[in-house]
Amino acid sequence: MSDRLKALAEAGVSIWLDDLSRERIETGNLADLVANKSVVGVTTNPTIFQGAIGKGERYDAQVRELVADGADVDRVIFELTTRDVRNACDILAPVAASTKDDGRVSIEVEPTLANDTDATIASAKALAGAVQRDNALIKIPASLEGLPAITAVIAEGISVNVTLIFSTERYRAVMDAYLTGLEQAKEKGIDLSTIHSVASFFVSRVDTEIDNRLEKIGSDEALALRGKAAVANARLAYAAFGEVFASDRWKALEAAGANAQRPLWASTGVKNPDYSDTLYVTDLVVDDTVNTMPEKTLEAFADHGEVHGDQVTGRGEEAQAVFDQIAAAGVDLDDVFLVLETEGVDKFKASWLELIDTVKAQMEQAR
Repeated sequence: MSDRLKALAEAGVSIWLDDLSRERIETGNLADLVANKSVVGVTTNPTIFQGAIGKGERYDAQVRELVADGADVDRVIFELTTRDVRNACDILAPVAASTKDDGRVSIEVEPTLANDTDATIASAKALAGAVQRDNALIKIPASLEGLPAITAVIAEGISVNVTLIFSTERYRAVMDAYLTGLEQAKEKGIDLSTIHSVASFFVSRVDTEIDNRLEKIGSDEALALRGKAAVANARLAYAAFGEVFASDRWKALEAAGANAQRPLWASTGVKNPDYSDTLYVTDLVVDDTVNTMPEKTLEAFADHGEVHGDQVTGRGEEAQAVFDQIAAAGVDLDDVFLVLETEGVDKFKASWLELIDTVKAQMEQAR
């Protein structure tokens, strides 16, 4: 087992893999990562499935079966992806049984529904019903229309991974949606201890967008702030998490058996080659969080990552000072977060449409 990844896990960071494919499952690669690389969870998204299903031949037999059964492309995609997640859940089941919050595998509602509350709820219920594993998490985007869907799905006792969170303001709304869902679930008599949730706060894309704007401004003050926004943003989010989950409202739910909604650092692969390839892992070490990593980042950390203890707790004021400086330099932060959310949803929609095209081509070959 990697000593560096073990040290990260011992610092309280749950290491999840941001990738899944049938090849990983069938070759034993995922089981090996769990056994030897401290991986205790998996996240997926439409881009990941587009890449997985578009490569190799491991999906061909199931595609042929579904085509012979008269399935349309939507059903084929649904069956392919839910099978992978179900099987990954089974691999992670021992982790889920031996830990309070880990051993989870996420699958996302169809991204074209991000701005449709009712359709998102229906999609989440369908996915949960198809996977039928207690350690599955249904990913719902933190769009304005997604917030009431999060509450409704949690209220039904379905565990949720809230995705595409970029701003602390929206993160607070996500936590409120979660607590409201728990309160409604409690009223229905649902065992709150069976409901799990993480809030996926995206990291690297914040630096990408703000760095671009700082470079356009071009002043010495602006350029000196490059590479600082993403970590500062996550630290502000963690401060908000600490505040909400110390409240009397939360304590009443906790007393009834509820699980806290842990922060999950997502998009932690570094996009700027000038930055350390483990930046968004090392600088966001803090107990009781998740860091979901692409395999490239996982391997980089296993090779040369460093753990310097808690890098987040008590650094909210410092993080706010960074954002105050960025705003003073001329960056419109409200617009940054609006652009990031819109682009995030659009990217997943584009991947979904590419996935549809890929599967349609495979269906034609199977006929």
